Amino acid sequence: VSASPFRRSLEDQNCTDMDQLMTRYYLPASYAIIFIVGLVGNVTAIAVYVTKLRPWRSSSIIMVNLALTDLLHVLSMPFLVHYYSTGDWTLGDFMCRLVRFGFHFYLYGSVLFLTCLAVFRYVVVIKPLWATQVQQRRWGIIACAAVWAIAAAEITPMLTVISLQELNNETHCLDFANTDNVDNVRLYGWLLTAFGFVLPLVVVFLCYIGIVRQLATGPYTSSPCRVRARRVTVLILVVFVVCFLPYHVLRVLRIETRKNRPTSCLVESIVHTAYIISRPLAGLNTFFNLVLYTLSGDKFRKAFLSIFYWDRVLTKARSVIRVAIISKAGRGTHDV
Repeated sequence: VSASPFRRSLEDQNCTDMDQLMTRYYLPASYAIIFIVGLVGNVTAIAVYVTKLRPWRSSSIIMVNLALTDLLHVLSMPFLVHYYSTGDWTLGDFMCRLVRFGFHFYLYGSVLFLTCLAVFRYVVVIKPLWATQVQQRRWGIIACAAVWAIAAAEITPMLTVISLQELNNETHCLDFANTDNVDNVRLYGWLLTAFGFVLPLVVVFLCYIGIVRQLATGPYTSSPCRVRARRVTVLILVVFVVCFLPYHVLRVLRIETRKNRPTSCLVESIVHTAYIISRPLAGLNTFFNLVLYTLSGDKFRKAFLSIFYWDRVLTKARSVIRVAIISKAGRGTHDV
C-alpha cells in the first residue's frame, strides 16, 4: 500500500530538515574547533622543529611535512565555516575548486605521511642495522617528495568534478560526494578510496603486525626505541580506524545511494547525515597527530616545554620537592 501524498511530503520535509540542520550547525561548529586547535597546535609543532630540533633526521623531516600538511588542511576550514553557516558561497568558482581541492589534497597527504612514519618505524624495529641509514636526511626528503607527488596525482582529477550549483537564489559549492553528476564521481570515488586509503591502511596494519611479532620474540624488546616505535604505529593505526575509516565508508555509501536511489527518503537521509558527521571526524586526525609528535621522542617534549619555560618551572618544582623530602627525612632522624 503506497503512502498518502501528505505522509510522503511530511517524510521528505523531515529528511530535508535533518540534512539542513546538520549542515547549518554541526559542520561550522566542528570545523571551527578543528581550525582553532589545529592552527595553534601545528604552528607550535613547526616552531619547535624549526627552532629547537635541528639538525633534522628523516623522521623529523616527515613530521614537519605532516604538521605543514595539517596546518594547510585546517586553513581551508574558515571558508567552509562561513559557507555552511550562511548557506551561500560568495567567493566564485575558482575559490570553490581551490578550497575543495586543498581540503582533500592535504587530507590525503596526511594519510600518506602517516603511512611513511609507520614504514620507517617498521624498518627501525625489524631491520635495526638499517636504522642509521634510514634516519639519514635524504630518505626523509625522498619520502616527502614522493608523498606530495602522489597526493597531487590522486586529487588533481577532483578539479574537474567540483562545481557550483544555483538553487533558490543561493550559490552552493558542492562537496565531492554531492556533485550534480554522480556518474562522474562514482568511479573516481572508488579509486580514491582504494588507493588513497585502503592501500595505506593495509600497509600500516602490516607494519603494526610485524612490529608486534618482532617485539614479542626478538631481543631487546623493551628498548626505548622499539617501545616508541610500537606506540607510534598503534597511534597511527588508531587514526586510520577512528578518523579515516568512517569517512571513506560513508562517502562511498553516500555516492552509491545517490546513484541507486532508495525507495525511502529516510534511508538516503540517514546515510547523508552519517556522512556529514564523518567529515569533521576525518579532520580530527590533526588532534591525534599532535599527540604523535610527543610520542616520537623525548626531545620534542623537552623542546616544547622549553618554549614556554615550563622546563624551568618543572625543574624548580622537582628541586623544592626533593629538598622538602630530604628535610623531612632529616627531622625524622633527629627525632629518633
